[in-house]
Amino acid sequence: MPIRKFRSIEEMDAYTWRQPGDPELYRAIAFTWELARQTNPRHFEPGVHKYRSIDEMNRADDERLREHIAARRKTLPQPGTDR
Repeated sequence: MPIRKFRSIEEMDAYTWRQPGDPELYRAIAFTWELARQTNPRHFEPGVHKYRSIDEMNRADDERLREHIAARRKTLPQPGTDR
């Protein structure tokens, strides 16, 4: 991959924009998805979940997010430790 120098932020946009159908676009999307999967893996239970109300769905989403954050905190190094 070549190294490019830019004189302004505007010059940077010309090198990152890809047209629909461009194979590089698909590679860039796949890279982004893989990076997200590796840096913040999230598991969603399979299937369709029914809720009685929007509030119930929001509470369930909030609980799943709290569980995800708690699980991630257990696996990440804590500040001030050598882990």
